[in-house]
Amino acid sequence: MANIFYNRIIRKLTVGFGNLFDNITLVRYNPDETEAERFIVPIAYAAKELYVQRIEGDANLDKKVQMTLPRMSFEMVGLNYDATRKQNTNFKTFNQTSSGVLAQYNPVPYNFDFNLYIYVRNIEDGSQIIEHILPYFTPDYTIKLNLIPEMGIVKEIPVVLNNTSHEITYEGTRDSDPRMIIWTLNFTVKGYVFGPTSSAGLIKTSITNILNDITDSQSVIFNVANTGIGTYKTGEIVYQGYSLNSATATAKVVVFNPSNNQITLTNVNGNFVSNQPIIGSITNSNYAFTSYSVSSIDYSQIIVVPNPPTSNSNGHYTYTTTITETPNIANTYPKV
Repeated sequence: MANIFYNRIIRKLTVGFGNLFDNITLVRYNPDETEAERFIVPIAYAAKELYVQRIEGDANLDKKVQMTLPRMSFEMVGLNYDATRKQNTNFKTFNQTSSGVLAQYNPVPYNFDFNLYIYVRNIEDGSQIIEHILPYFTPDYTIKLNLIPEMGIVKEIPVVLNNTSHEITYEGTRDSDPRMIIWTLNFTVKGYVFGPTSSAGLIKTSITNILNDITDSQSVIFNVANTGIGTYKTGEIVYQGYSLNSATATAKVVVFNPSNNQITLTNVNGNFVSNQPIIGSITNSNYAFTSYSVSSIDYSQIIVVPNPPTSNSNGHYTYTTTITETPNIANTYPKV
């Protein structure tokens, strides 16, 4: 948290929200429904209370100035973490830039609450402005913002209309100040907050090992204690339990090597328990095993390195690919 960074995300969300309601044109009509005048409704970032004081104020302190209406203002009134849109924050986004490769962790989702205020003098003006806005929200409207330009991250941000309300205020005496109608529209902007970017190192070598699938017929090497009796026979069934019919685990013997206390089994079914005897169904051999290992077979290996090895992310380079395959792989697998 001590790192200095500023992505201007909240600023971009605020500007994007305000631009939705910029250039709204209000038309006033004559009694015969012909157009009398039209003008653009100004909008500014300001709290409702302060904005009302501003448009009612006397800028020159020498005369009373009535309110200039209609007008609009908006403000951000809160933000909350949105767990329903959480992403895996351990994942990174990478992007090639002129200064190298940059990396950035996934953003954190937050809901930003905005209020839009519409100040009008008569009901007709308010109704017309509201009808300019409501048809676009069903109840959301999506805007596209370039949130992190250096990473090429462009997000589609839903703006959700939650509710609307209005109030009519009367100030002063009957003949002094006119009434003012204030519409309040509450929105939720489903945005994100991003952390800092960092330089990503260039991968100089990539190694891929291709192994065989481990199946039920995979050979498993059991290390057994040297205190057992008997010699297992290749192909016989071994088991753990009171009898073969009630065995908790069974397998088939591939090979038994008493010199190094190892028995190789295949077709393993059930769970063999360490320090318990493995009994041969034919020879009645009896050994307890201490550990086991599954030996997968290496089919091939692929190594990719840049050419030349001193290449960097901003230079021109090719790749050298080396593929090594295991010869006669079919003959290396033990057969039963």
